[in-house]
Amino acid sequence: MTIELLRFTTAGSVDDGKSTLIGRMLYDMKSLFEDQIAQVEAASEKRGDEYVDLALFTDGLRAEREQKITIDVAYRYFATPRRKFIIADTPGHIQYTRNMVTGASTAELAIILIDARKGVLTQSKRHGFIATLLDIPHLVVAINKMDLVDYDEATYQAIVDDYSAFISKLNAQNVTYIPVSALVGDNVVDKSENMKWYQGSTLLRHLETVNVGASRNYVDFRYPVQYVLRPNQDFRGYAGQISSGRIRPNEEVVVFPSGLESRIKEIVTLEGNLDEAIAGDSVVLTLADDIDISRGDMIVRKGNLPQRSNELDATICWMSDETLDFDKLYQLQHTTRMVRASISRLNYKIDVDTMRRDETETLGLNEIGRIQLTTTQPLFYDQYALNRETGSFVLIDPVTNNTVAAGMIRGRTQEVDDLRDVTEDEQEIRRERSKNVVWEAGALDLNEREQLNKHKGAVLWFTGLSGSGKSTIAKALERKLYERGVHTMFLDGDNLRHGLNGDLGFSAEDRAENIRRVAEVAALGFSHANVVLCSFISPYQRDRRYARAVVPEDRFFEIFAKCDLEVLKRRDPKGLYEKALRGEIKNFTGISAPYEEPENAELVVETDIVTVEAAVEQVIALLIENGVIPA
Repeated sequence: MTIELLRFTTAGSVDDGKSTLIGRMLYDMKSLFEDQIAQVEAASEKRGDEYVDLALFTDGLRAEREQKITIDVAYRYFATPRRKFIIADTPGHIQYTRNMVTGASTAELAIILIDARKGVLTQSKRHGFIATLLDIPHLVVAINKMDLVDYDEATYQAIVDDYSAFISKLNAQNVTYIPVSALVGDNVVDKSENMKWYQGSTLLRHLETVNVGASRNYVDFRYPVQYVLRPNQDFRGYAGQISSGRIRPNEEVVVFPSGLESRIKEIVTLEGNLDEAIAGDSVVLTLADDIDISRGDMIVRKGNLPQRSNELDATICWMSDETLDFDKLYQLQHTTRMVRASISRLNYKIDVDTMRRDETETLGLNEIGRIQLTTTQPLFYDQYALNRETGSFVLIDPVTNNTVAAGMIRGRTQEVDDLRDVTEDEQEIRRERSKNVVWEAGALDLNEREQLNKHKGAVLWFTGLSGSGKSTIAKALERKLYERGVHTMFLDGDNLRHGLNGDLGFSAEDRAENIRRVAEVAALGFSHANVVLCSFISPYQRDRRYARAVVPEDRFFEIFAKCDLEVLKRRDPKGLYEKALRGEIKNFTGISAPYEEPENAELVVETDIVTVEAAVEQVIALLIENGVIPA
């Protein structure tokens, strides 16, 4: 029989007795070695304490013992016949708020200590707020030092009423109140003889019986790949830990970001293959198909897919002495995937003392705020409220490699959704016409012009990152089409920004307007039976869908010039990537702005592998196959 594991954290104000409580629990359960007890007894005697300082069992650092405070997250492990436990003892000082976030990030239960003499303090509310912000399913409010108030029931009840009034304003799921004395041991492991008026369970009993797994998501299968195992030519497995859900052999799965489908062949462990694996299991999966998968990819069940976006709405706790920098490009670690990210907007910071939302220009150490993030590559995620594993992330300073923030994903940025996800009915609204004007057709219709040109009109939309070879291929193709007698029109991003689109910048809104204007010009060229060659980064799928919509479906061909980002940074013919990495160019696609790869391009040309000549031949073959130009 497998013994359940409960991860829990302790929090509270300074000197509320968090470390003493844990020390008492370990001491009374006889979970400490004799040499540990002897060491703590000696340290207590050396300091002149009248009693054995139980807090020293968890305050492991010399600096902590000297100051008699906890300054770091102390992890301790113990077990009873019923359950295993991992404790995260966190500091009570306000300047260590980030430490509580760290300790509570994986906890299923939080013990918030309140000094019976002091009552509910601001820091008590702060820790309750953080616990609910992190969606910890179980809260225990341990009202400590009851021995110092003569075990007075009225004092206990007043604190319960006060804290209940506060916590009811938050999204707390399950709150239990227990009166204790960590120093003496009342209601910690053994039932107190001094508080017969309390009829509830002891703290340890509650920890042993509380529902474990309440915060686990056993529905949505998410498997971030940590490592690819290839011990020999006959075996390829993908090692990792199941973040959520469950999986069985023969179930159909999808691999992201590629979107390729397969099915589970085997679930491999050192003890043998499994018939089923669930959230928390570390396993090796093998697939029925040979798919290119690497660290950072995610395997999910087909028909139960995560959300996908480059633009995220998130709540973060800032953990760095250096304030939030909008001009800095951070590394974002999400499960096993690492991408670049910038903070595009700071909505507000949260005053955790009053729960008020305050406007602010930045975030400092231990401050909590709501932000909008832009990532250079899409994340595959679930909202934190639904899945703590795939809904959380950390931000890392690429220079110092320090973690600067921990975040919880609320969803996609609403403003970006409004900008990109335009329905077909709304296309006409976006394609605004001037009033009191009528479209003036030319003397020749499209069929007549195509008969004259001896080929059909079409729009070839070349998309890809800067330096991927879009314009190079388009210009080489135009030369080949000219030699075949094909009438062409060439539109390039830089050229149009010299005139028609010179008033536009590089924000998401301006990029959308840039592509709208280009699409309208391309439609005019198409109406004259030209093969219009459009070379634009056009990073957003929604904008490319708009361009596709302005000409007949069978006359629009999306050509994706695909090239590895590292190759592009080495090429860097204009020195743009180097400038963007130094922060000299803002909103540069692929570095500080996202690029959404085409999902259903008519042609994908891998320009880091294929020559320009070969790419041109692929495009010509595509046009011949679709009857645009004669063979």
